[in-house]
Formats: sequence, C-alpha cells, structure tokens
Amino acid sequence: MADTTGNTSETGASPAQNSNSTPRKSSWKYIGPGIVVAATGVGAGDLVATLIAGSNFGYTLLWAAIIGCLVKISLAEAAGRWHLSTGRTLFDGWASLGRWTTYFFVVYVVIWGFVYGAAAMSSSALPLQALFPDVMDLKWWGIACGLVGLVFVWFNKYAVFEKVMTVLVGVMFVVTVYLAIRVTPNLGDAFAGLLPVLPDEKDSILNTLGLIGGVGGTITLAAYGYWVNAKGWTNTGWMKVMRLDNRVAYATTGVFVVAMLFVGAELLHAANIAIESGDKGLIQLGDILEDEYGTATAKFFLIGFFATSFTSLIGVWHGVSLMFTDFVARYRRRDAAKGEEIASGERERSWPFRAYLLWLTFPPIVLLFQGQPFRLVVIYGVLGAAFLPFLAGTLIWLLNSDRTPREWRNGWVSNGMLVIAGLLFLVLCVKQIWDQPWSEFF
Repeated sequence: MADTTGNTSETGASPAQNSNSTPRKSSWKYIGPGIVVAATGVGAGDLVATLIAGSNFGYTLLWAAIIGCLVKISLAEAAGRWHLSTGRTLFDGWASLGRWTTYFFVVYVVIWGFVYGAAAMSSSALPLQALFPDVMDLKWWGIACGLVGLVFVWFNKYAVFEKVMTVLVGVMFVVTVYLAIRVTPNLGDAFAGLLPVLPDEKDSILNTLGLIGGVGGTITLAAYGYWVNAKGWTNTGWMKVMRLDNRVAYATTGVFVVAMLFVGAELLHAANIAIESGDKGLIQLGDILEDEYGTATAKFFLIGFFATSFTSLIGVWHGVSLMFTDFVARYRRRDAAKGEEIASGERERSWPFRAYLLWLTFPPIVLLFQGQPFRLVVIYGVLGAAFLPFLAGTLIWLLNSDRTPREWRNGWVSNGMLVIAGLLFLVLCVKQIWDQPWSEFF
C-alpha cells in the first residue's frame, strides 16, 4: 500500500472504491496530521506560559504540563474518531445538534480570525526583527509573514503543507531539546515534579489549571479531523493509524513544553529572573541566552521561535479555512458533508477557503497599525475561552448518541477524559469571563 502523496485516497482509487474499512496497521510512515496539529497548537504563547511556570515554580508543575497533553489527546482523538467512524465532518455533527452551534461557530470564527490574524503575524515578526534588526519595522515584518502564509496555503495542497510543517517541527524539536540539555536540568527535581503537588502560592489551583489547559491548541483540536480527512483517511480502516498519529502529536507537544519548563526552572527560577507574558517574553529569553551562552545560542533559539510562531500561522490559515469552507458548504446544500470531499482536495481550491484566507490576512493588517480595539479584544477573549468547553461538550454529546456507530461510541475512559476536559475548560472559561474589565466595556 502506498503512502499518501496528496489529497487522494491512499491506494489512488476513487472514494467509492475505498469505502471499505479494512483496518490498516499502525505505521510510522503514515504519520502526518498529528505533526500538523502539534505544530499549529503549540504557539509562542504556550511556550512562554510554560517558561513562566518553570520560572515561578521550578519543576513543581511538570505533572500539570503532562496532564495537559493527555487531556488534549482525548479531545483530538474524539474529533478524529467522529470523522472516521461516521464519514461526516465535525461541523456537520455540530449542525445536527441545533442551530445554536452554527451561530456560535460563525460568530467565533469571524471575530477570532480577525484578532488572531494580527496576533499570529506579530508573533512571527518578532524573532525576524530580532534576527535582522536593521531590515524593516516590526509591522512590515508582520505583513510579510501574513502574505507569505497566504501565498503558501493558497497555492499548495495538503501534502506540501504537511511536509513543510514537518520540517518546521523538526527545527522546533531540535532547538527546544538543545536548550533543555544546555541548561543542564536537575533530573532528580524533574522526576519529583511528576508528583501532583500544588505550589504554595495564592491562586495556585487556577494557575495549575491554566497550565493544564494551555498546552497545545484551541480550535486546531477541532481542525484535526479535517486534516485527517485531507490526508486521505476517510473511514474506520484508518482508526488505528489515526490514534497512533494523535499520540505522536501530543508526545511531540509534551517534549516542547517539558523542555521549556526545564529552561524556565534552570535558567530563570534559579536566578530569580522574571519575564513578560506573551510573545515578548521569548525575546527577553533570547537576550538572557545571549548573556549566558553566547550569540550563536541566542540566534539558534530565535530561529526556533520563528518556526514555532510561523507553524501556528500557516496551520490556522489552512485548518480553520477548511472548517470555514465546510460551514459554507453545509449551509448552502443543507445535506451531510462527507470526509471524501475534503480528501479530494477540491475544497482547498474553493472560494470560501480562499475568502477566509483573505479574511485572516488583510483585515488584521489594520490592527497592526492601529492597535487592537478594546471591546473586540474582550469579546475575542470570551469566545476563545468558551470554545474548548463547547468542543468537549459537543463531542461527548455526539459520541454517545446514535449519530455515531455503536462500535465507535465513547467508552468509559474516553467519556471520563472528555468530562475532565470539559470541566477544566469550563472553570477556565468562567475565570476568563470574570477577569474581563466589564466596567470599562460598557
């Protein structure tokens, strides 16, 4: 059996010919969508959050970072299982639960895409400006990153996209592991950090839950099923392969976050150095690395920082555009959307896909020059916080109902993990809403 080479079925036959679901053996040669979801889900903000956790608490919360990976494994696996077991897309499943899911998705994807576009471009621009300080202003670097992402996704199908993401993940992996080794971690303390102990600090429970919830992805978890279909996996024969792929995804994510926690614990916690939250914290880390280990290490880190940010940019440009395209197709035809349509690659050439690409790229450029409008940012924060409880809750609903073939419905382990995920993200959602400056909003 040939490996996939594009948005076609693995044997080169038509979808009808590949409608059989003969199980494929789990094989490393098929791995792909998991690498994409890991690269997209781990952005600069995730690395900074883990870095700050290491800076503030040393190795104490290592267990929380690992649990975060396990929670996201359950969500991504559930999304992939829905696509493969039903042959339908996740948005089609949402639509079957009522119109409210469509309303939520449309508002979310429009506002979130507008604000995220500017954030992704700025994040990718920061390491480039640090590497080439005299070339051009940060805003222009951001615009260049957005345009490069637009052109790349516009003209390439999934197969090329996956290969580029894999290369960038390789860069991220080498850089983060190198830094973790370079700071010489205390392995005894690291193993002690696997014990579930809370820091003796104010709001330690919420900080711990935030770290668990912040490991690797929001809407990109929902996009995983679409990437599974884009790879050419469209039926239950690929279930074992998908599950291996998903585990590889979050093992990779785990390496990234554990490595950065090591750096925070050894380089920052030991020296009592504080850094800013957000992407600028990684620029500060670059300066600290230069002082400690020299210019070469600092530049090597900035290359990894760029790979981290740019994979998130092009991953969202591709994956969320596929989801938006599915919404438009479902809305126009009013019938079930099939995974084979995504596998064919036609949707990556459709006008809704390209329209959302343009929405992610050009309107956010205004925010790069004018700053982000306060009220819009508040709404963006609330919608972002609500998405993961929405995802966990709807997956529990879909995968325990007759919408899913009985063989592939949730077992007690899957239900338990999804319930834990839903409750975790619901708590974080309430906290996010509570923390918004509502008095200034009205």
